[in-house]
Amino acid sequence: MVTIFAALSGALAVAAGAFGAHGVDGQAAEWLRTGGQYQLIHAVAALVAVRMGAKGPAWLFVGGAAVFAGTLYLMALGLPRWLGAVTPIGGVGMILGWLWLAVVAARKQG
Repeated sequence: MVTIFAALSGALAVAAGAFGAHGVDGQAAEWLRTGGQYQLIHAVAALVAVRMGAKGPAWLFVGGAAVFAGTLYLMALGLPRWLGAVTPIGGVGMILGWLWLAVVAARKQG
């Protein structure tokens, strides 16, 4: 299931980046670019984590990226800027995913 969400996340990231590059400008374009970049990176990271047998970190990558990028996308579409206060929660999720993946990798080596 996480693989499906990672693939859909990657597709959404490309769409957001394209919209940011061609459909809007200014701050909205920057939010779409930033959200798309982080979401795409973490979609790929989730797929790698699944391949390593680390579904927990994969879910944190997908979920964290959804919150992080999703709030940026919503602000770019004109929703209230207070959503920016929620964005770091997604960032924390992604960071925790990386830390958890490091623990998984360390245990596999040792």
